[in-house]
Amino acid sequence: MAAVTMYGFWRSLAAHRVRVALHLKGIDFEEIPVDILSGAQHSADYDKINAEHVLPTVMHDGVTLFQSMAILEYLDETFPEPALMPKSAADRAYVRSVALVTVADSHPLVVPRVRKHLGATFGADEAAINAWGRHWNTEGLATFEKLFSRRPPAPFIAGAQPTIADICFGSHVAGSGFFKSPLEQFPLCKALADRLAAHPAFAAAHPLKQPGAPAM
Repeated sequence: MAAVTMYGFWRSLAAHRVRVALHLKGIDFEEIPVDILSGAQHSADYDKINAEHVLPTVMHDGVTLFQSMAILEYLDETFPEPALMPKSAADRAYVRSVALVTVADSHPLVVPRVRKHLGATFGADEAAINAWGRHWNTEGLATFEKLFSRRPPAPFIAGAQPTIADICFGSHVAGSGFFKSPLEQFPLCKALADRLAAHPAFAAAHPLKQPGAPAM
C-alpha cells in the first residue's frame, strides 16, 4: 500500500511540485488523476475531497492536505531526509521567497480557472489567453534571472542539494514549456533548468512523463 495518495494530473504544475518532492524523498505514492482540462476538479466527488476544487490534494496517515507549499513543508517535516529546507533561518527565508515567486506571484495568474475566466468574461481567444500565460511566466523568469545573478545557484538555489525553491522553480520551467516562454533569453535560468532536468527525481516527475500526457 502506498504511503501517500495524491490527487493530481499531468498538466497541473502544483501537482508537479509535490510529485518532485515525493521522488526526491523516495516516498511510495499513488497518484489519482483529476482531469483539470475537462473540469473534473468541479465534480461533486472531488468537492468532498478538496473544497477549493484545485490540485493537488494529498492524503497521508489520516490527514488531508492541500496547497502545494503547505504539502511540501509537511512532507519535509514528516519525512525529514533528504531535507528540502536549509538549516539557517536566513536561508530558509530565502528559499521560501524564491519559491513564492512562482507559487504566489506567477502561477496563480495562469491556472485553468483564470484562463477560463479570461475567455468567458472578456472574450479572449486562445491566442490571447496563451499570450497572457506567456507574459506572466516570462515575468517570473526575469525575476529569477535577477535573483540568480545576485546569488548564483551553487549548483542549486540554496547550495549543494535541491530545496523547495528548486522544486517551485522547476514547475515554473515546466510552465515555460507549456506557454512557449523564451527560456534561452535567461541564461542563468536555463543553466539551472538543465541541471534540474538531469536530476533523476525531477526527470521522473516531469509533467510530460506522466500518464495521460501527450507524446513528447
